[in-house]
Amino acid sequence: MKLMKILPFARFLLQTALEPGDIAIDGTCGNGHDTAFLANIVGKTGHVYGFDIQKEAIVNTTEKLREEDLLQQCTLIQTGHEHVKAYVSEQQYGQIKAAIFNLGYLPGGDKSIVTAAESTIAAIEQLLEIMAPKGVIVLVIYHGHIGGAIERDAVLDYATSLPQDKAHVLQYGFINQVNQPPFIVAIEKIK
Repeated sequence: MKLMKILPFARFLLQTALEPGDIAIDGTCGNGHDTAFLANIVGKTGHVYGFDIQKEAIVNTTEKLREEDLLQQCTLIQTGHEHVKAYVSEQQYGQIKAAIFNLGYLPGGDKSIVTAAESTIAAIEQLLEIMAPKGVIVLVIYHGHIGGAIERDAVLDYATSLPQDKAHVLQYGFINQVNQPPFIVAIEKIK
């Protein structure tokens, strides 16, 4: 058996949750890699909503999507992911099959601008309300930066407290690596 590294495992979870025509959320666009990945899966009949508070991330993601001819099936919003319900139409409630968040800072960007526990948990709560049954939220938790441990602990406390009849929660990570390696918390909505 070969253990999957963190990012391939995150993508595996997304691939198992999504099909062409589905709706997906990228809660942290960053440089556009996950947005493009999601857009390729959902295809031209699906849609991806991408959120990021930084203009640089929206610009980078737009360019990545344009290069891959995926822009038409994506809506990019420069705001925090805690506003997800305000941007997804009510007609699409119950159709969102997957969401991904890379918690931390924009790679290559300003390391003082980081995700925060309050906004991340608010986004998760909203997604659990409007996602389809069996929808999956994948959180890749980078916690080796200032404030990272606070968000990590709050998200873990929140996820651990979810009732098992509401969601299945999985934690996946390597425990013998140095430098605070990232890990995954995946939440599958039950109904």
